[in-house]
Amino acid sequence: MSKIIVKKRHSIRKSQLSQLMAGLADEIGDAATLFAAERIELAETDSDFELYLVNKKPLLMRHGTWVFPTVRGLIEHPLPLRRVVVDQGAVRFVVNGADIMRPGIVAVSPDVRAGSPVQVVEERHGKPLAIGVALLDAAGIETQEKGKSVRNIHYVGDDIWNLEI
Repeated sequence: MSKIIVKKRHSIRKSQLSQLMAGLADEIGDAATLFAAERIELAETDSDFELYLVNKKPLLMRHGTWVFPTVRGLIEHPLPLRRVVVDQGAVRFVVNGADIMRPGIVAVSPDVRAGSPVQVVEERHGKPLAIGVALLDAAGIETQEKGKSVRNIHYVGDDIWNLEI
């Protein structure tokens, strides 16, 4: 991924805010209220993500049809749902942008759905490492023996993480 350039940024309207929060609530439920703020801005970038600045921090992103917190957003507001837990051996690969392979997964929350965003966390401290798109449902990941389970789209140290506004 090349360096992300913010082309424009502007405050979103109340109608856009309600759509954003509804989309976020579809993904994370009642925890969407953690991201409510007086002012939320849309940062239009040259990437395939839309970034939303909550109190001038990139805490939310829209990718395709879904809205989900960024890694920074999950660090500020930890969520107990949509988790794929990886072992210590997988951490260095995940933070370098690798997809999450089945042998490195130690636990999956039952609310993981194929095609939906998930947070990838490390097993020791439960800290978020990446945001990915699940390739299988939770049951499918648990029965899988090898291969990719989650496609990594945003991780600690990437351009979204390093974005300064």
